[in-house]
Amino acid sequence: MAIINRTPDSFYRPGITWDEGAALERVHEVVAEGADIVDIGGVPAKPGADVTVSEEIRRTVPFVEAVRSAHPDLVISVDTWRHEVGQAVCAAGADLLNDSWGGWDPLLPGVAAEYGAGLVCSHAGGLAPRTRPFRVSYADVTADVLDTTLGLAGRAADAGVDPARIIIDPAHDFGKNTWHSLEITRRLGDMVATGWPVLVSLSNKDFIGETLGAGVEDRLPGSLAVAAVSAWLGARIFRVHHVRETRQALDMIAAVRGDVRPVRTVRGLA
Repeated sequence: MAIINRTPDSFYRPGITWDEGAALERVHEVVAEGADIVDIGGVPAKPGADVTVSEEIRRTVPFVEAVRSAHPDLVISVDTWRHEVGQAVCAAGADLLNDSWGGWDPLLPGVAAEYGAGLVCSHAGGLAPRTRPFRVSYADVTADVLDTTLGLAGRAADAGVDPARIIIDPAHDFGKNTWHSLEITRRLGDMVATGWPVLVSLSNKDFIGETLGAGVEDRLPGSLAVAAVSAWLGARIFRVHHVRETRQALDMIAAVRGDVRPVRTVRGLA
């Protein structure tokens, strides 16, 4: 899942895909690099200037239409917590609603059900959208993640979302500190064991930066390491900035596990 931010102030390389032409060119690039899904966001996760519903729709809907026209078979996801935006982007051709704020808008599952779209059910620790955790604590963070995401998945199914299109996400760093994000990574197998497909959004996150003492531009090695661990534990979808590198890492994990054969022969050996 490649990240395409239609915002001027995203945390990673802000504004690089703010221009629609640059954003569409980036879609072409990530598809060529191996992305199966593009995740389009119109509002940054970090605190900042208010983005109204109408402005979020303006940033995302025409772009969803452009991507759908250019790549008819590509899975298009939109990162939004608002049902009004969800309705507009699904009408424009989106396949998946990535609710990274943990069910903040209870009407969003109904929109996914209405349009036959998928829904990502995330754990944000009860935080309001675009707020940061402050001295957050859990008796057992993984248990809290499981309780929340399974509850949201059940609510989505009850609202009519096709269970085959429901995904759960521990949401690293959302409502969590670095220790929490490391813990949910170690215990990701607990989420995988529920049977719901697990999405991880790890790329360049603060918990990687704090663990390694690395700035935003120096977090690729850590991002790949955590992606590899998550893949080994059974995660199914990886939301990333660096598509080519992550695709290769995941393909290598699949080969080691025996899930796929190598693409090429090596010195004559299959």
